[in-house]
Amino acid sequence: MRITFHGAAGTVTGSMHELEVDNRRYLLDCGLYQGRRKEAERRNRTLDVPAHSIDAVVLSHAHIDHTGRLPLLVKQGFTGPIFTTPATIDLCQSMLRDTAHIQESDAEFVNRHHPDEEAVEPLYDTSDAEATMDHFRPVAYRTPTGIASGLTMESFDAGHMLGSSAVVLEHRGVRLAFSGDVGRPGLPIIRDPEPLPPCDYLIMESTYGGRLHPHDDEAIGKLEAVVNETIGRGGRLIVPAFAVGRTQQLVLLLHKLIDANRIPVVPIFVDSPLAVNVTTAFRAHPECFDEEARQFLEQGRDPFGFHRLIYIRDAAESKKLNDLHKPCIIISPAGMCEAGRVLHHLRNGVGNPRNTVLITGYQAEHTLGRKLKDGLKQVKIFGMPVEVRAQVESLDELSGHADSEELLTWMKPITPRLKHVFLVHGEPEQSQALAGKIRARYGIEVTVPGPGASFPLHM
Repeated sequence: MRITFHGAAGTVTGSMHELEVDNRRYLLDCGLYQGRRKEAERRNRTLDVPAHSIDAVVLSHAHIDHTGRLPLLVKQGFTGPIFTTPATIDLCQSMLRDTAHIQESDAEFVNRHHPDEEAVEPLYDTSDAEATMDHFRPVAYRTPTGIASGLTMESFDAGHMLGSSAVVLEHRGVRLAFSGDVGRPGLPIIRDPEPLPPCDYLIMESTYGGRLHPHDDEAIGKLEAVVNETIGRGGRLIVPAFAVGRTQQLVLLLHKLIDANRIPVVPIFVDSPLAVNVTTAFRAHPECFDEEARQFLEQGRDPFGFHRLIYIRDAAESKKLNDLHKPCIIISPAGMCEAGRVLHHLRNGVGNPRNTVLITGYQAEHTLGRKLKDGLKQVKIFGMPVEVRAQVESLDELSGHADSEELLTWMKPITPRLKHVFLVHGEPEQSQALAGKIRARYGIEVTVPGPGASFPLHM
């Protein structure tokens, strides 16, 4: 066995790792890189491996930084299967099509508004996304599955989002664990991360490898305060949120706050066809829910729908929100503010000091979301400068990524047999901080690989 790191190596997004076994090649994830537009464009158009040479893909979960280049892989000649959980397949049905549509729409918008510049071409189109769905193969949790002669995989709930998995691959007695993204205990809706069986090697995310999150119990109180302060100013609350997971968690928390009369009754809009489709997928997989979400269902209540909540599919209805001159809450993807309808809401809303932008998840370097979170007073949206006068708040308590202590606790059951840890999916300082903690606590060799780094895995 040999592992080579192509994406999310020395950075957070663009997860893609190549596993070679008996002269066959497999990918662990195939995601989009998100960051500076020109750099993202360059990285995303280069797969680093010939698509036709890949025998299969093992997919950890549906987030676009883990799945977003699958249609490009298919477009360039991949013909093999994509193994992942049933819930992830259902989410990808909507997410990959939506990503293709956004790329097509954004390219058209930029080309129309910048006719004198070189034309922008989408990375792939909707037909490529649709063709990708034929390659998916469902693998249930805790079900050892042969993906090639002598190579098996087994998935465990990673607790990061609906259908997310950490995967153990085994070949001739050597076990390699791939964490995907590890979630946090106590997150709304989804179950807590499962422990893995003993393994020889571990590829683990390190997004918050040097940090500790605020206590998750504080999330609903902070959300309550931000809503009340914004509505009290007569403003609107704009929430860039990942359509998968974060949107549904926010809807559930707002549901609880309204039920308890802790926030005023104002219109709440989930403005995204993708979020509507994803919420339908959530409803179809209650087997992935935690106890609190299941109790909603047992009581005959919909955790993702309630009075004053309006889901918006139609683009014309979305545009009408800009003419709504009264307090409201708008939840709209994308979570890092790099694409989608939220860009229009931000362009029309960040200049108003009565408004609030609420950041609810990790923001990769150089993304618009990161610039807003870092307090920049002027940003570019659709290539045009916009003054930021709105208040910007963060709700880190809802982060779907485990912090350093949670990662150390999660990996503990596999440490007795563990020979080597590879830390990916983190900015360098976060990965190095976690590497030091792993060495100090468990005495295990740790590597933070760069792009293209390759390592043999043996008994």
